[in-house]
Amino acid sequence: MVTRLLPRVLAAISIAALAGCAGTEAAISPPPGLPDTTRCGTVNIAVNPWSGYAANVAVVSYLLESELGCKVNSAELSETASWAGLNDGTIDVILENWGHDDLKKKYIDRQKVAVELGLTGNKGVIGWYVPPWMAKTYPDITDWKNLNEYADLFKTSKSGDKGQFLAGDPSFVTNDAALIENLKLDYTLVYAGSEDKLIAAFKKAQANKTPLIGYFYEPQWLLSDVKLVHIPLPNYTPGCDSDVEKVACDYQPYDLDKIGRKAFVDSGNPAATFIKNWQWTNADQNEVAKDMTQNGLSAADAAKKWADANRTVWEKWLP
Repeated sequence: MVTRLLPRVLAAISIAALAGCAGTEAAISPPPGLPDTTRCGTVNIAVNPWSGYAANVAVVSYLLESELGCKVNSAELSETASWAGLNDGTIDVILENWGHDDLKKKYIDRQKVAVELGLTGNKGVIGWYVPPWMAKTYPDITDWKNLNEYADLFKTSKSGDKGQFLAGDPSFVTNDAALIENLKLDYTLVYAGSEDKLIAAFKKAQANKTPLIGYFYEPQWLLSDVKLVHIPLPNYTPGCDSDVEKVACDYQPYDLDKIGRKAFVDSGNPAATFIKNWQWTNADQNEVAKDMTQNGLSAADAAKKWADANRTVWEKWLP
């Protein structure tokens, strides 16, 4: 995400292989109805640190294993490290990419080790948010030009004499520090430390009616429970964020996409075709993510629950 797991979620995603790969090229085809484990082999998927991405990995991994007989390995990495993995061969696919035009130029255009695999179907929105009680109590706070008038409300022991702007995981690639400086706002950036802590902070702020302003995004399951209010910044226009030190515009809206290792895609592996075909909605992702983080389901169980209810959707993804 531009860049969006709890240890328990990450642990759940390390999915065991359901079938091994054949040891020779002369492997016997499996009986009808059983997955062909000789064709897919091992698929290495990057896991970036936000629950929506974990939901992607859970469903894709479950179906690759159960329908195509693949062995799926997952690696917990930052966004930048995931792209480097495409280069060194340790990663075959990134399931949710938030922009990163600089990395596309490096690894796709120049080094030619990665390729685009199409859209995920998810719409990504990044921005600044306040809990709904604040927007109701202070209606003009949703105009960013008024934020300095409210800076004192957001002071904390961590922000000193400035208002606190709460960020999430330090590995998320964001523009917030530059935006605060370039829009001349009397705030300082404080990291929650993880997506989970960011979510907890917003839930607590709404429940206790305490002031909070911070970074957030959709798709995200929390927004179905707490209707955070987006504060629009100066309109995004193409190129307005090209110089990260001078950026003074809102985040780009994203049609999220998938990135694959070129050698993996060119190999004809059926898993690559499946991932190219895979598309779902923000609502699909939020449902699985909430089951994994709030409803006590393992990654495999959450994926199976979704797959059982949406067979007509995922059957179209099969090679």
